[in-house]
Amino acid sequence: MSWDTTRSTSSAGARIGAHEARQRLEHERNARLAQLRALKDTEGAGQEADDLLNAQRGAVRRALKDIEAAFARLEDGTYGLCRACARPIPPERLEILPYASACVPCRQRAE
Repeated sequence: MSWDTTRSTSSAGARIGAHEARQRLEHERNARLAQLRALKDTEGAGQEADDLLNAQRGAVRRALKDIEAAFARLEDGTYGLCRACARPIPPERLEILPYASACVPCRQRAE
């Protein structure tokens, strides 16, 4: 099953296909890898700075894991579906966060 959803913004009937989703995910992955490289090149100026850098590295690594999971969902046909309620994730959310695995209401309930 391929992921194909209708955008509710801009032109009616426009489609976001698997190819566009893959491009967005690749862009996100490349951006996060660049962030990780930049963080590795940064020398801390003390314990507080090191703690902050470690927290940032952890956040980037978690985002990379989420991106890889989104690639897997794209392959198995579940990309764009909320993992909690199985409803489609709005295209606007996926434009902002292409590796989102839940719709906003389910994400808020989980937090």
